[in-house]
Order: sequence, then C-alpha cells, then structure tokens
Amino acid sequence: MAGVSSESLAAALKSLEPKLATASLALAEDLFGVLDILDSNAGLRRALTDPARENNEKAGLVSRLLDGKVSADAKDLFAGLVSSRWSSARDIGDALETLAATTAIAVAEQGSGTAGLDGLEGELFQFIRVVGSSHDLQRALDDAQATVEAKSALALKLVPGASAAAQLLIRQAVVAPRGLKPAALVQRFVELVARRQQRWIAEVSVTRDLTEEQLSRLQAGLNNLYGRELKLNVNVDPTLVGGIRVVVGDEVVDATAATRLAELRRRLAG
Repeated sequence: MAGVSSESLAAALKSLEPKLATASLALAEDLFGVLDILDSNAGLRRALTDPARENNEKAGLVSRLLDGKVSADAKDLFAGLVSSRWSSARDIGDALETLAATTAIAVAEQGSGTAGLDGLEGELFQFIRVVGSSHDLQRALDDAQATVEAKSALALKLVPGASAAAQLLIRQAVVAPRGLKPAALVQRFVELVARRQQRWIAEVSVTRDLTEEQLSRLQAGLNNLYGRELKLNVNVDPTLVGGIRVVVGDEVVDATAATRLAELRRRLAG
C-alpha cells in the first residue's frame, strides 16, 4: 500500500489509537465482520471508494449497511475509511484488516504491555512453525471443500492454550486469508505485533556515555513523557546535533522538539 492509500491508513490508525486502551476483542470481531461484507461484494467496494461519489452519500450507505449490526466504534472507524481516498478498491479492505488486527493486538497489550505482546507473538509463531512443518496441515487448511468450522477447529488445535487474541487472529487467517496462505497472513499479523512492540522501545542517541544516574533519570523522564515503561537502547554518537535524539515507534524527539528535549536535559543534569 502506497501513496494516498498509505496516508489514509495512517490517518485511520491515528483515529483508532485513543480507543485501544479500553478496546475489547468485540471491536476487532466487528471490524473483521465488516471486512467480510466488503470482501464479498465488489460492487460495494467500488461504490465506497469511488472519488466521484459524495461523502454524505457514502455515509448513508454505511449507515444502511451497518446500523444495529456492529458497535458505534466499529461503524465510526469504517465511516472514516470510507470518507478517505484510496488508490484501489482493494486497499480499503487491507486497511480494515489492519485496523481489526491492530485492535486484537492492543487487547493482548492491555495490562501487561510488552509481556502481552511477546506472548501473542510467540503463539502466532507457534502456528506458523507447526503449519510450515507439515504439508498435510497446509493442504487441510487450504482445502476449499472443508467447512469454516472444521478449518477453525483444526487451526486452534495447533496452538493449545492460546490467548483469545491469538485465537481470533489465527481463526481469521484460516477463514478469510484474502488471497494468501493462512500462515502468510499470520506472519503479516506478527509484523503488526512487532510494530506495536516498537511503542515500548526508545532508541536513544547521545553525544557521550551516560552514567548510571543519568540513565536512571533518562528512563524516568521518558517513562513519564510517554506514560509507559519503556525499554531503552542507548547509542553514543559524538556527531549528534542537540545532544540527544529519541525515537519511540514512529515518533522522533530531537533538536526540533526543543521543549521536550529541554525537559529531558534538565533531568539528565539533575
């Protein structure tokens, strides 16, 4: 996904983020359900991504399609996608899949942070490894004659004791792989987990080695700044302008963010 579609997905993820702290798997299930409707109707996809169609007309179509069937949050998120621009009709479905999977991943993150994400990643990798080691399993999961229920039951037997979030993502990959092999789609979900994990890692560049006391102050300052317990990876770069540069996820805090950096410098200086 690139160009205008990439920008629209970024905007949708930004709208989703405030909901994730309290989201439940029901929201992810609703979004996957909307995706199923979208994937089953090419005419609907074209209508909802047609740049010549007015947004209020698209909004009316969304209301008729979803009122009383999904949560208000799911409907609002989908309406936001519909009001955005897409390079192709396929892209809106890919974006919806990303929102749904990100929601499920965030549920695993709630309360336990990186531990929850690490656990989910391990469960998804277990599925990939087991399926990858058996051609019979691959054929069974790809069998067009097998029922959705049979495929789901088989897939979940491969990851006994898996969390509810992992079960949802694996079931989705098996039931609606959207042109991919189930293990390939689970691998894509793993990549989304890894992207979520980056929110908990601060890549810090400084001009000189820090003392233990300075590291402690930096840790406390960044934890306070981001509202969570970050893992610090500190690198020394004598050529750095501004004294300190911090990257957390997609956010860069450097010399252009004078106020935040000034606060961090004060903490380091004691």
